[in-house]
Amino acid sequence: MKDPADTVWLITGCSSGFGREIARCALAAGARVAVTARRPETLTDLCRSYPETAIALALDITDASQRERAVADTLARFGRIDVLVNNAGYGYVAAIEEGEEAAVRAMFETNFFGTVQMTLAVLPHFRARRAGRILNNSSQAGLMANPGTGYYSASKHALEGLMEALTRELAPLGIQVISVQPGAFRTDWSGRSMQRSPRRMQDYAETVGARLDAIGAMDGKQPGDPERAAEMFLRLATMDDPPPTLVLGAGLLASYRAKLAEVQRRLDDWAQESCAVDYPDPAP
Repeated sequence: MKDPADTVWLITGCSSGFGREIARCALAAGARVAVTARRPETLTDLCRSYPETAIALALDITDASQRERAVADTLARFGRIDVLVNNAGYGYVAAIEEGEEAAVRAMFETNFFGTVQMTLAVLPHFRARRAGRILNNSSQAGLMANPGTGYYSASKHALEGLMEALTRELAPLGIQVISVQPGAFRTDWSGRSMQRSPRRMQDYAETVGARLDAIGAMDGKQPGDPERAAEMFLRLATMDDPPPTLVLGAGLLASYRAKLAEVQRRLDDWAQESCAVDYPDPAP
């Protein structure tokens, strides 16, 4: 286990929620941390509490110049980067037919393209050192899709697929990628940070409407504790042999196990059909 006090972090999306808690946890453990937000004035309290080890940077991860500047400023202040936490992102809810193209594309620019480009901005530094750790704060939506969050799930599924490939590409270089999938946590994700389509179609009331009502009713009552999740991110950033993926939350663990069991049953039920399309074995 690496000493957290001997690590340098760059964390995206620190104005609230997971990003803020991860930053606070890392700083409390003695790490040096570049905390970022589109409005860096929201980070004043963190820098005031840790004036020697925290630096606040303006960062919209969809802005190429700000990405480059954030990496350069972190290196100038702390000399290196050991941990990149890709946390910035937001949710958008709508039935697929209700979704607005501009809003969906904007979400993908942040959740997928911005995160990928942020990772690419740090990778040359990691490769040069043959060391570094990338922690992606993904979502249960990257594992399972449900009515009302299809577009959000699509952005997270895309990121999960890319990061799985990146994990294997970087492993020989001493760089580790860990994707974390939280379940329901008491953050602003389903509150003020949530974006909703203004379109409402009655045909989806019993599926999308009912689920979005349930999500709204759960806001502020989610079982997941962001502070404990932040402590887990600290462990993942410093442990010797972290897992490539980790689900967070007992409810999500149970739901994902149920999904995997369903997938396994379906594979078994249709195994004959799956194999029937191959060329026959050659005659002996």
